Amino acid sequence: MSGAGREAASFDALVERLRQFIDDEVIPAEDLGTAHDAQAVERAAAQLRARAQALGFGAPRTAVAEGGLGLSWEQCCIWLEEAGRSFLGPLALQCAPPGQPDLAALEQLLTPAQQARWLAPLRAGRLRSCFAMTEPAPGVGSDPRMLRSTAVRDGEGWRLDGHKWFITGAEAADVAIVVARTEAGPSWFMVDTTTPGFERVRAIRTIEPFALGGHGEIRLEGCRVGPDALIGEEGQGLAYAQLRLEGARLFHCMRFIGLASRAMAMAQDHAATRESQGVPLAEHQMVQAHVADAHIDLYAARLMTREVARDLDAGRSIRHSSSMAKVFVSEAVCRVADSAVQITGALGVSEDLPLSMILRMVRPFRIYDGASEVHRAAIARRAFTRRLRP
Repeated sequence: MSGAGREAASFDALVERLRQFIDDEVIPAEDLGTAHDAQAVERAAAQLRARAQALGFGAPRTAVAEGGLGLSWEQCCIWLEEAGRSFLGPLALQCAPPGQPDLAALEQLLTPAQQARWLAPLRAGRLRSCFAMTEPAPGVGSDPRMLRSTAVRDGEGWRLDGHKWFITGAEAADVAIVVARTEAGPSWFMVDTTTPGFERVRAIRTIEPFALGGHGEIRLEGCRVGPDALIGEEGQGLAYAQLRLEGARLFHCMRFIGLASRAMAMAQDHAATRESQGVPLAEHQMVQAHVADAHIDLYAARLMTREVARDLDAGRSIRHSSSMAKVFVSEAVCRVADSAVQITGALGVSEDLPLSMILRMVRPFRIYDGASEVHRAAIARRAFTRRLRP
């Protein structure tokens, strides 16, 4: 067997072990009754995380030498889809937002000294991060030019002032990547959440279940950090945000394809046994149409996601293609989850099954990492300015 063949066989075996872990241990650990209890979710995730580490399941994109799996982006498509079939899978396997996209960006940007202070414990799961960019109106939302948080030089270090909200993972974060405007422009700073002047105002409740770390509101008032808090080059914050978001969008696509496919599998099982008008639901053409459309959506979503992943592996720009994939996949997984709920009727909208929770989990993806409308506008502008042919 060639080296490539051995590597493929090894990866296939790794994925099979992951599939068994998700089916045998992670999905059974989901307690739908505590889906909105952050502490209960954390306890379950912590136990599964320890088990995953014992099985050798490190962070997918982190190098093997650093304790990760060193997977390519294309391999991540398979890995994260399997992990994403469970609400708890990404939390257990170090591929949940915001940690995984934060790691992917920080590995490219931090100095050796910063890596020792922050990156190593983040990789090991001893620290958790959040990405603090979004602000309440009139601050930055979909338009990065509206950034209002500031960072001014204060002696050798910096003073940060600003108001952030809807910061994923903020409630459980030990360190925040804070985006603030300096004289040179938007810049990134590593801020320990115990720093005086860093205040967690509240957790913002959303429709999502199993949202470990929640979405927090943060205030920074006279928050002083040292010179080593600056990440990369001053004024390059928006370029770094784009670097982080491209990977984050792809990770979301991968995970939610897994969750939507689980929803449809459950709906198909229900339709095969539940009867209406003397025959199983599966024999009704309207139900068959829902199932067929779901399979078409998921097939197309996988192809688009893997194509973008291959471009990333090859070092090609994915700015245009990742926008298209994000829009399509975010809407496709919503359609699939909605169809699964429709097929299962009253049972689908209950919490006896996780289907309504899956629908609530995937719905915000049409907003997160750039709303569909914003991406469509950007796609069209590039098509016209670059004279791109469809």
